[in-house]
Amino acid sequence: MDRVASDADFMSFALKEAEKAFRKNEVPVGAVLVINNEIIARSFNKRESAFDPTAHAELLALKAGARKIRNWRLCNATLYVTKEPCVMCAGAMVNARLGRLVFGCRDSKGGGVESLYNLLSDKRLNHRVEIVSGVKEEECSLLLKSFFQARR
Repeated sequence: MDRVASDADFMSFALKEAEKAFRKNEVPVGAVLVINNEIIARSFNKRESAFDPTAHAELLALKAGARKIRNWRLCNATLYVTKEPCVMCAGAMVNARLGRLVFGCRDSKGGGVESLYNLLSDKRLNHRVEIVSGVKEEECSLLLKSFFQARR
């Protein structure tokens, strides 16, 4: 019988994506999109290299996953991301009808899910996303802190 991977297991894959971003001098945020215990898409921030303000790890993973399953509705998908998504990414998750979000560390300056805004649980919107926060929080936070300390 196949072992069912845990949230921590999938967050480890998102952390590997964030490490790729770090090595490319991108803000180290990584994301993996999972359906039925299988990673269908993965990405990391590419704003600097793509010269694209929307090239956040979350959006890139959502787009790639939707293309792979040939459906923009991601109701049965879970997105694992190392940092709390911003308002733009949270809005995309609502529009994609994402089933579940699991994130690592909070973003007190730009978080659109719990820290500053609660877009994914706003009852005024047409869809709500299940949220799990704090998975591998210390590792996710440490990677971001290391990145920004190296640039000061």
